[in-house]
Amino acid sequence: MTVYFIGAGPGDPELITVKGQRLIRSCPVILYAGSLVPEAVLDGHQAHQVVNTAELHLDEIVALLRAAHERGDDVARVHSGDPSLYGAIGEQIRHLRALGIPFEIIPGVTATAACAALLESELTLPDVSQTVILTRYASKSPMPAGEELHDLARHGATMAIHLGVQHLEKIVTELLPHYGATCPIAVVHRASWPDQDWVLGTLADIEAKVSAKDFKRTALILVGHVLGAEDFADSALYHESHRHLFRAGAADDTDSR
Repeated sequence: MTVYFIGAGPGDPELITVKGQRLIRSCPVILYAGSLVPEAVLDGHQAHQVVNTAELHLDEIVALLRAAHERGDDVARVHSGDPSLYGAIGEQIRHLRALGIPFEIIPGVTATAACAALLESELTLPDVSQTVILTRYASKSPMPAGEELHDLARHGATMAIHLGVQHLEKIVTELLPHYGATCPIAVVHRASWPDQDWVLGTLADIEAKVSAKDFKRTALILVGHVLGAEDFADSALYHESHRHLFRAGAADDTDSR
C-alpha cells in the first residue's frame, strides 16, 4: 500500500501528468483538496472511497490514510498545483514516516507556470532575469529570517507571490524601491480555470486595476522586468556559433546561457 501525493495542476483538468491521472483512476481510495481541486480531475476513477478533505483537520486526514493502509489500499492524495509547493504535505509525510506507511510524491504543474503561459511570458530572459523567486506574503504566519518580501526584492529577480492579493498595497510599497514604478506586474485570478481573469500593469497603477476587477483571493502576483520585455539578447542555445554536445561539430557541452 502506498500514499501518492499527486499534483493536480493549477485547475485545468488536462494540466495533470499522465502518471497522476493514471493513479487517480486506479487507486481504490481518493482524498482530494476539494476547495482547490476541481472534481473533473477525478473523472474516470474507480475508487470505492472518495473524500473531500477541505473540511477535515490533519488528524482526521491521517486517520483515513492509516485506515487505508490497514486495508491494503493505495491512496491518491490529490493536491492542487505541485504538492511540494505550499501543499502542506510535510506534516502528512511526517505522520506517515512515524507510522511506517510508504508514500510517493507525483509532481504537478505549478500556478506560476500556468500564469506565465497565460501571460505568454518566459520568466527567465537573458540580461533581464535568470532567477525566479517563489514566495508568499506574510500575514497570519511570519516568514523565516531573511525571507521578508523586502529582503527578497533586493535581488530584482522575477518573483511569484502567493497569498498576497489582499495585501497588494503593502506589497507594492515593499517592491517599489527595488523594482521601480514602471516595473511590470500581473495579478492572475484562478489561472487555467474556466473563470480565469488577470490584469497586467506596473507597480504604479496595479492597485487601481486590481481594485476594478475586485480580486479578493485565489490570485497569484507575478512581478519582474521579464513581463512584456522586448529588448533582451537572444539565448546562446540556438545561436549558430554556440557549440554543444548535440550540435554537429560541437566539441563540448557548455551551458546554454
